[in-house]
Amino acid sequence: MSNLDQAPVPSVCGGRGFVVAEPVRELLSPRHVRLGSSTEVRRLLPNLGRRMVGAWAFVDHYGPDDIADEPGMQVPPHPHMGLQTVSWLHEGEVLHQDSTGSRQLIRPRELGLMTSGRAIAHSEQSPRSHARFLHGAQLWVALPDSDRHTDPRFEHHAELPRVTAPGLTATVVLGTLDGATSPGTVYTPLVGADLALSSGADVRLPLDPDFEYAVLAMSGASHVDGVPLLPGAMLYLGCGRTELPVRAESDAGLMLLGGEPFEEELIMWWNFVGRTQEEIARAREDWAAGVRFGEVTGYDGERLRAPELPALPLKPRGRVR
Repeated sequence: MSNLDQAPVPSVCGGRGFVVAEPVRELLSPRHVRLGSSTEVRRLLPNLGRRMVGAWAFVDHYGPDDIADEPGMQVPPHPHMGLQTVSWLHEGEVLHQDSTGSRQLIRPRELGLMTSGRAIAHSEQSPRSHARFLHGAQLWVALPDSDRHTDPRFEHHAELPRVTAPGLTATVVLGTLDGATSPGTVYTPLVGADLALSSGADVRLPLDPDFEYAVLAMSGASHVDGVPLLPGAMLYLGCGRTELPVRAESDAGLMLLGGEPFEEELIMWWNFVGRTQEEIARAREDWAAGVRFGEVTGYDGERLRAPELPALPLKPRGRVR
């Protein structure tokens, strides 16, 4: 998933100085962003109030959009470095193509996981013949310094482990929840889980007190730790929790995101995660020159141009409020 903003604001992320070391209830409102010609997303991270949740550094929620007479998602080839992208659908299909030669149609509740490592390029498209509705989330996971120059790769996992309770089916997208572990590769301790709740469900999810957590509302009406959530909102929960009460007022879909607070300081600009301004500038130059990131074959159209770097210097400053 690309950040298509042509005037992206640099985000300084990471560091433990501003992590909330106790349970909180902090409601994050989305920013509405156009993604291509026919898709609008609700951007929850980075947010004016919070930059990261564990290693989760970017969260877009989109749909459900009626694209029966529209092209749907059409994101041209674009670069990434220093991160993983997570594609997660509730409705529709997205065709992923990247510069390692991967070509994969991703369907609802299948994991599309791309590790950019030092450099990769990819495109995302709704197929020419596609379902009527498109609904999902795109997320980024920051890679730690020890792994951010690894070889790029793409994983597709159609079958994922599930945790069940009365009125709840939790699909473990990444990491581990209640003893169930996703096959997706992770580089820091974290968890991502899709929660499908039936109307009237009242459950308590086991949590790791060393993790910080947030919950993204995808659909329906629910209460998370007593706070009402509607689709497109995210509730930050802090650390120090051993369980999380969740109650569904209707059939509802949520995403639980968590992880150990990301200790390293980093810079996120456009589609790059780095540590210095020089790294970011070099990545932009390499993309403009057509080197390092490779080519996406099979996409009919021009690749995405990189925006201009901001005039102000890019400096990592840790977590900011």
